[in-house]
Amino acid sequence: MKFTKSATLIFIGLMSAANGVHALEAEQKTRQRAEPIVRKPVGVKDYEKLMGEAEALVKSGRSADAYTLLEPLEFEHSGEERFDYLIGIAALDSGKPDKATLAFERVLLVNPDSAAARLDMARAYYQLGDLPRAKTEFVTALTQNPSEMARANIEKYLDEIAAQGAGKQTRISGYVEGVLGHDTNVNYSTSLSQVFVDAPASVVTLDPANVKTSDNYYGVNAGGEITRRLNADWGVYAGANLRQRRNSTQQRFDTLGLDARAGVMFGAKADRLRFGILGGQNSLGDARNSDITGLIGEWHHEFSPGNQSNVFIQQAKYRYADVVMQPNDFNQQVIGGNWLHVLASGKSSLFGDLYYGKENDISTLITPATPNGGRSDGAKRLSGLRVGGQTAYTDKMTLFVDAGVQTGNYSKVNLLFLRKRSDRLYDLTMGTNWHWDKLWTLRPQLNYAKNNSNIVIYGYNRIDVSLTIRRDFR
Repeated sequence: MKFTKSATLIFIGLMSAANGVHALEAEQKTRQRAEPIVRKPVGVKDYEKLMGEAEALVKSGRSADAYTLLEPLEFEHSGEERFDYLIGIAALDSGKPDKATLAFERVLLVNPDSAAARLDMARAYYQLGDLPRAKTEFVTALTQNPSEMARANIEKYLDEIAAQGAGKQTRISGYVEGVLGHDTNVNYSTSLSQVFVDAPASVVTLDPANVKTSDNYYGVNAGGEITRRLNADWGVYAGANLRQRRNSTQQRFDTLGLDARAGVMFGAKADRLRFGILGGQNSLGDARNSDITGLIGEWHHEFSPGNQSNVFIQQAKYRYADVVMQPNDFNQQVIGGNWLHVLASGKSSLFGDLYYGKENDISTLITPATPNGGRSDGAKRLSGLRVGGQTAYTDKMTLFVDAGVQTGNYSKVNLLFLRKRSDRLYDLTMGTNWHWDKLWTLRPQLNYAKNNSNIVIYGYNRIDVSLTIRRDFR
């Protein structure tokens, strides 16, 4: 019995000791979990390098990566104006407007006169759907002497906020332009007066109307659009444009274009869809030249205020009025998209367009050049690319430039030149917009175009220099 009792006491003692050890371990673990993790501070050189990397990521459109890079340092560097503004921009442009407002608030606490932080705070509230606070911040930003480009963007936001208010369901906008210029090739023709034609194997003298001709010109352009919101999601729209150009001496190449569109729209803010019909008529000289009718669908998506894209698809019929030109009738299908990126400063933007399409020759008229009907060169596959950008170099002036290339490959062997036509059209446009008032713009512009074709009569080059004055209405 004594042995058993002693063993029992020893066992109880061991269990008590074990429980004590276990309790001590648990207390230590609890204390460890409660104690904050102390991060190893980032050195000054490493910090500057990291900030430089984050700024480069934001400028290149990789704001989400910049935010991921900066977020672990927010506790340590919160309250530093440069850091808070940078992480705020990274958050805003990567779809985190709630976190962006916190960062911009810290900037404004340190520097209440920061116009950039004020404007971006307004953008963040707009993304959050807090329109009253967004309006307040935008109005305040207008009082801080913003650049002309920033002022125009602020006014667009304020117009959109007003349009979303219950009292304004209908919006009307428009413009009118006057143009003066000189075109080195008003008829888009070859500079050669004689060309070699393969089928008869002889040199042919071209009609002067088909040889490059230069002239001075003047023109008037005008247009407008009306949109009506039916509810928070659905709406309707209608618009029209007029483009008239008169040459000083070559009146047979005067042009007049009228087009109209109407349809329905769905969505608002970041995503908008539009589906509609379109129609138009073009005149050459004093005679009606061609008509167009079709359908178009568009999708606009705003990834962030600095990154937007559009995708479109269009089906259209082109018909010529003159029976001599009717073998050139065609149906066209085009799909394309573009991307707009506004740089972090807000003073510059870049864009790119890409499209692809096909023209089906549908005429049944028989001519010596089209013994089987259709166009003499047949159906056409086309594709194009355009890139460009603009930057504000003063508060009232912006410089813009864009360049493009379009390819066109045809399906039939041309019976006169004994080859399938292939074109490459290159063009470059540059100029400046001077906004001496928020609704008035003066635009000097230079356009150069060159079409390379394996059929000589379709090759040409031209230079168009113009001065445009524009008045917007909104």
